[in-house]
This record gives sequence, structure tokens and C-alpha cells, in this order.
Amino acid sequence: MSSSDPTVQPVPASVVERVDAADVTLSNPKRAVISLGSNLGNRLETLQGAVDALEDTPGLRVKAVSPVYETEPWGVEPGTQATYFNAVVLVKTTLPPSSLLDRGHAIEEAFERVRDEHWGPRTIDVDIVAYQDVVSDDPLLTLPHPRAHQRAFVLVPWYDVDPQAEFPGRGAVSALLDEVGKDGVEVRTDLELRLPE
Repeated sequence: MSSSDPTVQPVPASVVERVDAADVTLSNPKRAVISLGSNLGNRLETLQGAVDALEDTPGLRVKAVSPVYETEPWGVEPGTQATYFNAVVLVKTTLPPSSLLDRGHAIEEAFERVRDEHWGPRTIDVDIVAYQDVVSDDPLLTLPHPRAHQRAFVLVPWYDVDPQAEFPGRGAVSALLDEVGKDGVEVRTDLELRLPE
């Protein structure tokens, strides 16, 4: 395109400044680890929908998605619920933890998550496992997740996407996994979650 093209106008300095200012808000994103689980309905489709919804969140980018794992439900009699599909998503985000939590709840609502019994079956569970190195005992959002370091269905997929991962305040994910073991966490090599384009 030649510079004599009359449709090409120089970009006003004020617009450049606004774009640069907006870019600053996207710099210095924080790392977060999000655990997904589903044992109702089309579990794989629901997990993929949650990954896509995270990617569609302003101020958030999905950086990695683990393989899909199949696990027994936690805290209930064996055989009383369908197995879970679990995955871990690594994101970079400029959202504060509270906004990330709100987004997780909105995704759960979109997939009609019902909270009528503790450890009940669910279409989707979206849990913030860790947010940067933040350690907080805020009752609305305890960081890191208070029980995730004991749960192989979180640690196995997390280790899969980030073998060097550190669990804030508890050390290497690999060491925690050695303690917990991988029993009951089966990788589903026939299933795959796509990283959003």
C-alpha cells in the first residue's frame, strides 16, 4: 500500500497512548492453576466447554491443558456415582483471584452445576488450585486450594503439564505426588482436550 493512499491516515498520538496504556494492564500477568472435573452428562464436552470459556475470559489466556484422567469420586461410597474426568489448566491472567473465582462460578452455572449435596455428582467443578505464589486464608477463596496437595486427581495432571511446578507453601508437586501416589488416576489416552486456537 503506497503512502500516497488517501485512505491511510496517521494514527493520532492520543490513540497510541491509549493503546500503550491498555497494553500495560496486560503486562505482568499472574500464573494460575485451575482444576476441572466432571462426572455428569457428556464429561469430555463439558471439560472442553470450560476450557473454551476460560480462554474467552477477558484478561485471561490458557497456556496449557493436561491430558484427561479418569478417577473415582472423592468422599463417597464406591459405585454410587459415575467416574470423573479430570484435567488441569494453566493460565496467565491479569484478573485478581476474586474475579477469577467469579468466572469459575459463572462457568459452573453455565453448565448447570448443582450444589445440593457435599461431594455430590456435578456437571463441572472449576477450582482455583493456585494463583501465583499467593497464600491466603480468606474464607471465600483459600489459596492455594486447602486440600489439593492431598489429591492425586489434581497433582497428576498438574505435574503432567508442569513437571517443575511448586505448590505454594508445600514444595514441589513431584514430591507431593510421591507421598500421595497415583492410584486410581487413569490417563485416558483416547480422549483429548484442545488448547483454544
